[in-house]
Amino acid sequence: MGGEGELRLRIRGMHCASCVTAVERALTGVDGVAGASVNLVDASARVRTTDPAPDPATLSRAVEAAGYGARAVTGADELLAASRGLEEEQAATFRRLMRRFRIGLLCGLPVVAIGHWSMIADSIIPGLPPLSAPAERAAWWISAFLTIPILAHVGRGFFVGGWRAARRGAANMDTLVALGTGAAWLYSTVALLAPGLFPAGSARPFYEAVAAVITLVVLGQAIEARARGRTSRALRALLDLSPRTAERIRRGDGGASESDTEVIPLEEVAAGDRLLVRPGGQIPLDGRIRRGASEIDESMLTGESLPVRRSPGDEVIGGTVNGTGALTIEVTRTGEETVLARIVDLVRRAQSGKPPVQRTVDRVAAWFVPAVVIVSLATFAAWYLAGPEPRLNFAMVTSVTVLVIACPCALGLATPLSVMIAIGKAAAHGVLIRDGEALQKARSVDTVVLDKTGTLTEGRPRVVRAAAGPDLAEDDLLRTAAAVESASEHPLARAVVGFARRRGVVPAVGERVTAHPGQGVSGFVEGRRVLVGSPGFLAAAGVEMGALRAELEGVAAVGATPVAVAVGGVAAGVFGVADTVRAGAREAVARLRSKGAEVMMLTGDDRGAALRIADQVGIEAVRARVSPSGKAERIRELQREGRVVAMVGDGINDAPALAVADVGIAMGSGTDVALQAGEVALLGDSLRGVETLLALSRAAHRNIVQNLAGAFLYNVVGIPVAAGVLYPAWGILLSPIFAGAAMAFSSVTVVANANRLRRFEPASAPSSPSPSPSSSRSRASVASPSRNPSPSRTPSPSPNPRPTPP
Repeated sequence: MGGEGELRLRIRGMHCASCVTAVERALTGVDGVAGASVNLVDASARVRTTDPAPDPATLSRAVEAAGYGARAVTGADELLAASRGLEEEQAATFRRLMRRFRIGLLCGLPVVAIGHWSMIADSIIPGLPPLSAPAERAAWWISAFLTIPILAHVGRGFFVGGWRAARRGAANMDTLVALGTGAAWLYSTVALLAPGLFPAGSARPFYEAVAAVITLVVLGQAIEARARGRTSRALRALLDLSPRTAERIRRGDGGASESDTEVIPLEEVAAGDRLLVRPGGQIPLDGRIRRGASEIDESMLTGESLPVRRSPGDEVIGGTVNGTGALTIEVTRTGEETVLARIVDLVRRAQSGKPPVQRTVDRVAAWFVPAVVIVSLATFAAWYLAGPEPRLNFAMVTSVTVLVIACPCALGLATPLSVMIAIGKAAAHGVLIRDGEALQKARSVDTVVLDKTGTLTEGRPRVVRAAAGPDLAEDDLLRTAAAVESASEHPLARAVVGFARRRGVVPAVGERVTAHPGQGVSGFVEGRRVLVGSPGFLAAAGVEMGALRAELEGVAAVGATPVAVAVGGVAAGVFGVADTVRAGAREAVARLRSKGAEVMMLTGDDRGAALRIADQVGIEAVRARVSPSGKAERIRELQREGRVVAMVGDGINDAPALAVADVGIAMGSGTDVALQAGEVALLGDSLRGVETLLALSRAAHRNIVQNLAGAFLYNVVGIPVAAGVLYPAWGILLSPIFAGAAMAFSSVTVVANANRLRRFEPASAPSSPSPSPSSSRSRASVASPSRNPSPSRTPSPSPNPRPTPP
């Protein structure tokens, strides 16, 4: 392949944070790789490439040279197969490890019983006779033979993995287990074969440690594999929304007939095909309704529980569920271009990304295993040189215990597992988080800045008042204004065009239409220059409102947004456009404030109209007549005051503010722009998504801190205790068996704690929506045809205001 881009790989054979570091080093060592991010939980790698870029086979060979397996994953279908494959692979791993655990248990129980015979006789079975010296020696030989299948079969993966790591000069969790159990078995066997080589009293085998450690660690890996397999379920649930087949309407010489259909695989559907969606069926792909009307359940994508009414001309999203009406839809997007496929891709990218805290953990983990090996050697030397008799036995036991108790797995799982679950949970509630860093930053947000039009309001205003100048009929005013407004995607422009359509007025042809961001739009109609926008826009062009000034005041008096029209440099008319406050906006603002966040509004509208909306939703801090660049500057001011700011807008006019904010949140019901703008996209129409994001971010942060604290505390406390620091004062020495059990279940504890995030539920929806008339006076930028050539692809876009200058 050539050019800059990104590749995704499935990685096989990773067990711990050290494995992650090894794979990343192998990938970044390939020419043409700009960076690599490897995720332990979902066994994936994201590789950023430069020009000329390496092909997937080269990357796979580099990973294989490091001792792991890899293959490229491309496209939505392969992503679905990879997600299913991961869960199936982890399920197979669980079954394989449990079979090994049962073998280890069968062989290991007699070994443990022999090793602790005297303790069993004293405490558990008082009548059990002690072993004579010949019987004890025979029992040790039995233990030696019983541990061979445990080493060769149950624990084979540790030795193979440790050897592969050693060949490339690295070390990982396999290294620690292989070194510890291998050294213990070798020491025990030499002590059994040639006890005279050891100082008196130190030639005692401890095969029970070998058997118990390997068996318990394998059990821990099995439980971990089962939990890791479940982490992909949120992503798989999104992928499974799309049906595998579609019912296509055949096209004959006489056109398409809804009575003549064929069921075909989804991959055979092309853009432009017409599909029949029966009542209760899933909508296969993105499209536009050509016939029929129905209530569409979009909850699986947006998190909104109420179905949405869709009729001819409306857009529908693949994966949503049709209600009671039969629909004929024309397919507009297929494959990776669909909204669902892009959502899945963004969720996958976010889940495989690394927040800053994980990058810090990775740096620590890179030195963890070598440091543990050094501590183990130092422990052996200290006990052998200064320990009590039998010194060699004490030195061997403590050094092996240090190797066995250390657990890089817990460190490697602590952050990515929580991030994956949190991002998947957010997606299930209509909150699309683009990366783990955004998830981490959102927890610190103390100020939420809201745009007005399309954010606090529905963004679907209607013309409620129209007045033409003395020299122009109202229909001519509509015909002229709609000619240039038809090039705009802003709700106010659509309101004017829609008003003309309802009046039966056909727009004239507009030429050389130009957008004026934050002000309005200009163009030429029948040779005359036409301006449509805020009164300030016209004033800046030297247009006097004259007799229409009283009409402007009348529009303001009814709480509508004034849209002024000038033709040939003369004021020609005024429209009054009103919007509606979003259902649940007041409740969402109240809940954000109750959680300690300061909520403020930035709008391009005049102050009177802005204050009326603010009063309806319960916002006290308002700044009006703010341009798009002014919004970005205001956010910078808040940041200089030490605040962490989340900006909520539509992703069109608010792009500068979304980029500057600590967390940019784009509204848009799954529109193309919303999926690309900001670090977070709210796929539904409700502001509850903002509260969901902040609450989930804080819950995920607490979970990550708990995981990391537990993992670090476990190693910081466990390793010194294993080395014997408690022995001089209290005579306490940790058995390798208990060390192995602790190591096995430390990662299980992290997995169990991370899975508590699955129980997270956002605040419940308000019991009764309370929409109210908006007094929006905003006016948003109109994109020129060259900059915004295609109409919005969803039925409810959420644009931003074109501010009214003073």
